[in-house]
Amino acid sequence: MSVSGRDRRGDGEAMCPHRLVLEHVTSRWGVLVLIRLLERPYRFSELRRAIGRVSEKMLTQTLQTLERDGLVHRDARPVIPPRVDYSLTDLGREAAEQVRDLALWTEKRMADVLAARDAYDETRSAHDEARRAHDEARTP
Repeated sequence: MSVSGRDRRGDGEAMCPHRLVLEHVTSRWGVLVLIRLLERPYRFSELRRAIGRVSEKMLTQTLQTLERDGLVHRDARPVIPPRVDYSLTDLGREAAEQVRDLALWTEKRMADVLAARDAYDETRSAHDEARRAHDEARTP
C-alpha cells in the first residue's frame, strides 16, 4: 500500500474497504444471493432460478464478489459434467442473517413506509400547487 492510502487497485478500495463490502452485501443481487444461500447450498443454475430475473453475468459477478469478500464458498467438483456448488462461509452466514433481518423488517413495516410515502406525496403536491399559484400570480 502506498503512503497516500491507495494501493495498486486504484479503485479507492484501500481507502474505504468497509464501504465496498457494505455495497456488495446490500446490492440488489447480493442481498438476494445471501438470503437464498441461508437456506442451503445451491448450484449456479438452481440459484439463478431461485432468485429470478438475474442475468447469468450479474449472478456470476455477484458470486465472485461475495466469494472474494469471504462470504461465499465456491466448491467446484471435477466430475463430468462439472458441478459447482455455492454456500455461505461462517462470515457470510453472519452477514446474511443481518441482511435477512433487514429484509424482514421492511416486510413488517411496509404499511408504515407506504403511509409515509403517501403523506410525503400529498404534502409535496400541495406545496408544488402553491408554488405554481404563487408564480402565476407574479406573472403579469
